[in-house]
Amino acid sequence: MEETHKPFYGPWIVAACFVTFGLSTGFPYYNIAFFFDYFRDGHGWTEALVTTGAPIAVLLSIWVGPVIVPKVSPKKLILIGTGLTFLAFQWFSRLSGNVYEYYGAWCLYMFGYFLAGPIPHQVIISNWYSKKRGSAMGIAYVGVAVVGALGNQLAPRLAARMEYTEALHYLSFLLLIAWPLALFVLKDKPQDMGQLPDGAAGVVEPAVESEPHEQSEPRSFAYLAGKPAFWFLLVGSAASIGSIAAVNFLMKFVFEEQGFVEQGQRDAIWASASTSYLLSSIAGRLLAGYLSDRLPRKYVMLATYLIVAAAIPLLFLVTPQQSGMVYVFAIVFGFAMGADYMLIPLMTADVFGLATLGKAMSAILPSDTIMQFWTPRLIASLAASWGGYGKGLWAVFALAAFGAAAIAMLPKRGLKQTGQ
Repeated sequence: MEETHKPFYGPWIVAACFVTFGLSTGFPYYNIAFFFDYFRDGHGWTEALVTTGAPIAVLLSIWVGPVIVPKVSPKKLILIGTGLTFLAFQWFSRLSGNVYEYYGAWCLYMFGYFLAGPIPHQVIISNWYSKKRGSAMGIAYVGVAVVGALGNQLAPRLAARMEYTEALHYLSFLLLIAWPLALFVLKDKPQDMGQLPDGAAGVVEPAVESEPHEQSEPRSFAYLAGKPAFWFLLVGSAASIGSIAAVNFLMKFVFEEQGFVEQGQRDAIWASASTSYLLSSIAGRLLAGYLSDRLPRKYVMLATYLIVAAAIPLLFLVTPQQSGMVYVFAIVFGFAMGADYMLIPLMTADVFGLATLGKAMSAILPSDTIMQFWTPRLIASLAASWGGYGKGLWAVFALAAFGAAAIAMLPKRGLKQTGQ
C-alpha cells in the first residue's frame, strides 16, 4: 500500500484517448465512405455491392468483441487494432477489382475496429473517472470528431491531386500516430500508477472499486440477457446507430441523386456536410457529457435519439439550388450524433455497474456494429428496388424513431438501485 501524492494522471489519459480514439475510430469510419463512389466507378460495382463488404465483415468478426476484448489490456488492444486498420487501408488502396478481396480488406478493418475502437477507450476512461466520467468521456469522444473532420478535408484534397488509390495509401499512415501514445502515455487504470479514480486522496489497494456501491465482479451474460433493460439498451442503441450510419455511408449517393452529379461537386458537398456535422457533434458530445453528470442520463439519451430522427428529413433539402441547407442538416444531425455514441457506455455503466461495463459493451457493441453496417446495405438495396433514396430515407427515419422508443423504456436508475 502507498499514499498518493503525485499529480493526478487522469488529464493525460483523456488527452491521449482524444488522439488515439480519433485515429482508431473517427478517422477511418468517417472517411472510408468518401471513397464509396470511387470504388463503384473504378471497379464497375453497384452501390449495393460497395456497401456489402462491411456487413459481411461484421458477421465474420463479431466474435472478437465478447471473446478477445474482455481478456486483453485496453492499451494493447489499441496498439493491435490500429495496426490492423492501417493494413486494411493499405489493402483498400491496392484492390484488383475482385469482390472477395474487397470483402477481405473489410474483414481486416473490422477486426481493427472491434479491438481498437470504442470499447478499450470507454473502459480506460471509466477506470480513471467516476464522478466526472461523463465530462471525461465527452472530451475523449471529441477526438473522434476532430480527427474525423481533419480527414474529411484531407481526403478530397488528396483525391483531387492524385489517384484515389494513392490517397488511401497515404492517409493510412496517420493511423500509426496512435502507437507511441498507446505505448508510452496510456495506462489501463489508475492503480497502475498508484492512484485512485478522479485523483481521490487515500490509500491505494491492489484492487480498488471505482464506486463503492458497485459489485467487484462483472455480471454474467446470462444475468444481462435476463434483464429487459439490457435488451432495451441493445435494441435502442442499435436502431439509432443504424440510422446514423445509413446517413453517413450513403450521403454521397443521396447527394448524387439530388443533383450533385459531377465528381468534384459531389466531393465538395460531401466534405462540407461531413466536416460540419462532425464539428457540430463536438457541441453535442460536450453538452451531453455535462448534462449526463447533472441529469438522469436516460432523459439526456432519449432527447438525443429524438433529435437524430428529426434531423434525417432535413437531408432532402440539400440540392444544388439550395446547397446552403447542408449546414442546417449538418448542425442538427451532428449535434445529436455526437451525443448518441457517447451516452451508450455511460447509460450502460449506470444500469449495470462499472464492473460489468466491459462485458455488457462487448455484447452491445457487436449488435450496434451489425446495424451500423447492415443498415446502409439494406437501404442501398431498397433504393435500387424503389427507384431512389427518397423512400429509403423515410425507412431510416422510422428506424431512428423506434430506437428512441426503446430508450424511453429504460429505468431511470441502475438495476441495483431500483431493486431489480
